[in-house]
Amino acid sequence: MSSRGPDLDCEECVNAAPYVLGALEDHERFREHLAACASCRAEVAELQLAANLLPEAVPPAVASDELRERVLATVRSEAELLQAAGHRADDPPRRAGLQRPRRLPPFAVGVALAAAVAVLVAIALSGGSAARERVTPALIAPPGARASLRLLGGRGELVVSGMPQPPAGKIYELWLNRGAGSPQPTDALFGVTSRGSGSVGVPSNLHGVKEVLVTSEPLGGSSHPTSAPILRVVVPA
Repeated sequence: MSSRGPDLDCEECVNAAPYVLGALEDHERFREHLAACASCRAEVAELQLAANLLPEAVPPAVASDELRERVLATVRSEAELLQAAGHRADDPPRRAGLQRPRRLPPFAVGVALAAAVAVLVAIALSGGSAARERVTPALIAPPGARASLRLLGGRGELVVSGMPQPPAGKIYELWLNRGAGSPQPTDALFGVTSRGSGSVGVPSNLHGVKEVLVTSEPLGGSSHPTSAPILRVVVPA
């Protein structure tokens, strides 16, 4: 957690945490704000370092078949709730034996989303998709550093080790190269631990992406690369 008060220097700093987590609705506006606000850039950089450490704070675990069955049972029960919410006894039938369909209330939509997430979690925890994961090593990396791109279901995660710390006032930024024009910026900003370890999710589907690049940029990120890539990973076709 950041040691800075989010409202000490700029009222926009309250948006730093959802921006780092990818949950800020108007992230483009806040990204433009970062270019002119040192307080928010520092807040984002500090929170990003903490966010990058979260995966290392939890040891990996393989879910049991019992857990998967419990999750799926929850999904089935939520489906029954949805069915009940979509039809009410006081709805007059349009014809004998038929009920008029209703728009699902907001809470039912939320239940549907939760059920969908539960299905994805169950699939991921079951280990059934592990065989389809592909790991591609970096083509270019700093001396002594190692990096790889883990691909699963069109999504990617960049994992690094032995990486040098970004220079003072800098942070690593991830870019996507689609083979035409300049690399496209992303909101994926990250640092590394004292041992040079770190990971960052690619915030975009990798369909059509040729390369994943990493540069050292000012805190808060840049809309155009200001330095040569220090990491380059070719995305397999």
